Amino acid sequence: MNWGLFQGLLSGVNKFSTAFGRLWLSIVFIFRLLVYVVAAERVWGDEQGEFDCNTRQPGCTNVCYDFFFPVSHIRLWALQLILVTCPSLLVIMHVAYREDRERKRKEKLGENYSQLYPDTSKKRGGLWWTYLLSLVFKTIIDIVFLYIFHSLYKNYSLPSVVKCSIDPCPNVVDCFIARPTEKTIFTIFMVVTTAVCILLNLCEMVYLIGKRCRECILERTKKRYRHFPTMPFAGNHPFNTSHREFYALNNQLNARLELYPPEATMKPENQ
Repeated sequence: MNWGLFQGLLSGVNKFSTAFGRLWLSIVFIFRLLVYVVAAERVWGDEQGEFDCNTRQPGCTNVCYDFFFPVSHIRLWALQLILVTCPSLLVIMHVAYREDRERKRKEKLGENYSQLYPDTSKKRGGLWWTYLLSLVFKTIIDIVFLYIFHSLYKNYSLPSVVKCSIDPCPNVVDCFIARPTEKTIFTIFMVVTTAVCILLNLCEMVYLIGKRCRECILERTKKRYRHFPTMPFAGNHPFNTSHREFYALNNQLNARLELYPPEATMKPENQ
């Protein structure tokens, strides 16, 4: 496996991820990929060669193995890990597309060009949808593989002995599975980590959608107040004075016009 390529993929996705996304990457890398490479491959090993039946009938062992293990655990996990990391490439490719557009625009218009994206790696517009769709795809992939495992291997456990009566077996024969306890433990461990990854993806989707809705509400509120007409007595308006000053000015005007005695009718109220 090309560890450099995988490390580059993780570091590239990590720059655009939220806290939930970084935790998801850590679980995939440490608890799923490393466990798969270091331990699971050794536990399964030559799985078909270690599957033994108490008969010497030619072809019986192979047919029984194919019946009970149509797809090996280890190969299903490998396919799952490959597919579950592929949606992250969508985010990296989208960011690379943005950066390429900015570069071409800069070459065409010069240094004083107007940027298409204030920040090419910020999750806005199409990149936000790409990131959200990548979470949806990863969640669907993990759920589908959990269903496949449950359909093939009930309760995600392996018995030590299985009975097989498929042709060309002469009768009901007993077949023995190597290291069933270890395989059951690893299977349950991988199922649990997959369920945790699904939960983290759902939490991240809720977080992104909730944050986006909050930003939209705040933006609408700002626009509403931006277009709201100003009050006539707001700010430095000439009538924005205290009651005492207002009545004093009114008394002076009345005295000049000789309408009313200034002290009699326009006495300010006690504040």
